Order: sequence, then structure tokens, then C-alpha cells
Amino acid sequence: MSHKRIPKRKAAIAAGSVVALGAAAVLLPNAMASQDGGAADNATPRTFKATDASSLAAQLAKNPGDSFAGAYYDSAKQQLVVNVVGGDNNNVAVQAKKAGAAVRQVANSTASLKSAARTLKAKATIPGTSWAVDPRTDKVVVTADSTVTGAKWNRLQSTVKSLGPGMATLKKSAGAFKTFASGGDAIFAQAQGGTVRCSLGFNVTASDGKPAFLTAGHCGVAAKQWADSQNGQPVATVDQATFPGNDFSLLKYDDPNTQAPSEVNAGNGQTVQITQAVDATVGSTVFRMGSTTGLHNGQVTGLDATVNFQSETNPGGVDTVNGLIQTNVCAEPGDSGGSLFTQDGGAVGLTSGGSGDCTKGGETFFQPVTAALQATGATLGAGNGAGAGNGNGAGNGAGNGNGAGNGAGNGNGAGNQQGGNQQGGGQQAGGDQSGTASPGDQSGAGTASPGDQSGANNGSGANNGSGANNGSGVSNGSGANNGSGANNGSGVSNGSGISQGG
Repeated sequence: MSHKRIPKRKAAIAAGSVVALGAAAVLLPNAMASQDGGAADNATPRTFKATDASSLAAQLAKNPGDSFAGAYYDSAKQQLVVNVVGGDNNNVAVQAKKAGAAVRQVANSTASLKSAARTLKAKATIPGTSWAVDPRTDKVVVTADSTVTGAKWNRLQSTVKSLGPGMATLKKSAGAFKTFASGGDAIFAQAQGGTVRCSLGFNVTASDGKPAFLTAGHCGVAAKQWADSQNGQPVATVDQATFPGNDFSLLKYDDPNTQAPSEVNAGNGQTVQITQAVDATVGSTVFRMGSTTGLHNGQVTGLDATVNFQSETNPGGVDTVNGLIQTNVCAEPGDSGGSLFTQDGGAVGLTSGGSGDCTKGGETFFQPVTAALQATGATLGAGNGAGAGNGNGAGNGAGNGNGAGNGAGNGNGAGNQQGGNQQGGGQQAGGDQSGTASPGDQSGAGTASPGDQSGANNGSGANNGSGANNGSGVSNGSGANNGSGANNGSGVSNGSGISQGG
């Protein structure tokens, strides 16, 4: 992999900055448009885009009441399902139906599930264990990795049984839970014991207006200064870092003129404009970019997860992290801190740790971006007011936002495709993607096959046929990220970007 730089380090490391290795998930234009042509029928649940479903779930959870029991996204039906206890006529059920959600009666309330989690914390904080609320099963899912054996396993089993029938499920993981802070090639630091390697998560603007980025907290506590190459000079310094408890850190670029585009480099010439921070919803499809394994996709499987990592500094100790997002997306050492995001540009999480690998699969946990932004006071978007992505600015290179410039630049390209109606090219063979993560229901877990992509990324417009990306599709020969695209030449992420490749 090659890395190109602007002299004097005025380019930022492209977020999630590495081309995907091997078969990578293919980011498809948004084909899950909400069918919301008018007021919702209380008796008929509406269909939602995954991001819209997440937003609605977050709104309903703000004033949950005793009857609220969580929500999840049914990707096959494209519906938000809201769990309630106590009948269909309580306030939560009424509000959920008015909003277009499907309502499901369950036995366990959010309060009772959280109480079960508190019991687990008090009685079973054992290295190599985790637990998360899964609203699809209305239970707390407890996982033990391969190191939990003998008396520890018996203790965990006994604690789960004490929660009562129907409250929790206990399962084993083949791997061992660990943070993923070594083995990649995105951002580097020298620490006691050698070189530490992590992945950049999302470029942000710090509260003082300076350009910065988010990554994992266990990366930030391991070293103070970070470089963009293994033997390079530091380009960023840790401003805030939290681990354990939470797992996020904020690093400010040493050069205040650094241009830090609010985008994720998804590899293979694709970038995704990051437009907002969103909460995770169980059942929704998410994409992870990391410096070791590149781009992979899967589903959110649990929320408010607690993970008990074996402490790396205190033999026999436990580093407990709370409030995480659990997924079935794979990850490996070096992916720590990397981006978890939605196909339409929602920043979801920062890679924390997990078990398994991208050959056998496993569980991976993520620090929610919304919590990291709130705690650090940072905001998504380019620092120094010079971020890429306005289509008429630094990344134009070939016209005034026409075609590629207006596509990849302002989010009407890679992330949104100007409505994602998939007219023309988008209705072609690229629509099925031959397996997981199809554009219709986004229900696949794992890595999507590139398929033939004859619609998704060809020269006649990424998936619009005549829109913002016509004639310069997101990833093809004259696409938004090459030769004359919105982010090349003098653009912030390609040609002169540090980690776009070339």
C-alpha cells in the first residue's frame, strides 16, 4: 500500500485509511427509502431506512416509561419493532404505532433487563465475559470466551441461573476477548514494549475549533503521540483518553492547518461522507473499516454491552468497559479505533475489541460515537473550516461541483446517491450483490461479495443514471475519487491524501 502526502503535512489521515484486503463489503447506494407518503396508519407499520429507524428508536427511548422494553430493526421487513410490556394500549405502544413502528408484547422490561445486568456485574465480573441486551430475544445475552473454564465457568453459570427463567442466555465464544491494538498499519505510536498500531476512527473538530480525530481509548492511554507511518514523525497528540470504563480518545493534529475530511476511506476507490452521528439499533446493517482487515459488514446484535477484558497491565485484573455496541462484524489486531458506520454516512462506533478473526468470525464491540462526542465536546466535520466534501471547494478538480464534484463532495454521491432511487444503472445486476448485505434488506452479516456491480459503480452513474454521479460513478475510471473526481488532484483524500493510496 502506498501513502501520499501533501508537503508540510497539511493533509489528514483519511479516516479508516486503508484499502480493504481480500473480499470487502461493497457499499451500496441507499435503496431502502422510507415509504412515508403521508400520515402513518396506526394498524400498519411503515417501512424505514435503517438510519431513520435508529433515529425513531432513539426518540422513543428518551421517555420510555416502565412498559418500554427496547427496539430493534427488522431488516427483512424494513420495520422498526418496539417491545412493550403491559398491553397494547399503554402510552409507549400508542406512540410507537403513531410513529409507524410495529409493536411486540414481551415479558421483560428494560428496567428488569438492566437489573439483571447489574447482578452480573456484581457477581460475575470475570475476565473473558460479556453481556448485552438483545431486544430481539428480550433477554440479556451472556458470553464467555475460551479462557472462562472450571470454577469461573461454574460461577458464571450459577449467576445466570439465579436471574430466573427467560431472563438471560449463556453462550460460549471460541476465541478470547481482547482489545485490537496491534498488527495494523494506520496510526502508530511508540510505547513501553514496542510499537502500538491502531486505526483512525473519525475526523472531528475539537471544542476549540482545531482539527482532531477519534480513536479507541485503549490506544490513547497506551501512548501520547501518534504518527501516520511506522517510522514517521508524530502528527497528532492525545488530548483526552478514557479506558477502561469507556473506550475513546480524542487526538488533535499537531498542525492546526491540517485538513481533516469528514469521510471514511472504504477502499477500492470508495469514500463515504460522514454527515452525522447516529445511535446503533439492533438488527441494522453496519460497516467497519480497520487498518488490518479493511472493510467488513454485519449486524448490530446487542446494546449497552459490558465487556470484561483481561487487563494487560495488571496480571489477573479486569478492564471493564460499559455501554458498548455488540456486533457480528469481524475484526483483528490493528483494527482498534476504526470506524463503524452506516452506508448513508452515519458515524456509529469506534472499534474496541472482541474475539475471533475475519477467517472464523466472532464478536466485536464498539464504543458509541455519540457518547464519545458528548464527552469530548468534539463535533463531526472538518477542522479548520477546510473539510472536503462541499463539492465546490478543495475537492472539485474538474468543474463546479458537476457530476463527481457534487456527488462525492456533498454526500449526494457515495453515501446518499441523491435519494438512492437506483434509476438506470442502479437497477442492474449490482442490485443483488450475490448474497449478504443486499440493498433491499441489508440483512446480511459478514462480507458482501462484490458481485458484478454492473449497476452500482459503472461509468454511467453510480446508481442514479442521470444524477449527481452521472458520467463519473463513485468508484469507476472517472469516478468521484479518481482522475478528475471531487477528491483528487488537489482534493483532500486522493492524489494528495495521506492514505488514499495511489
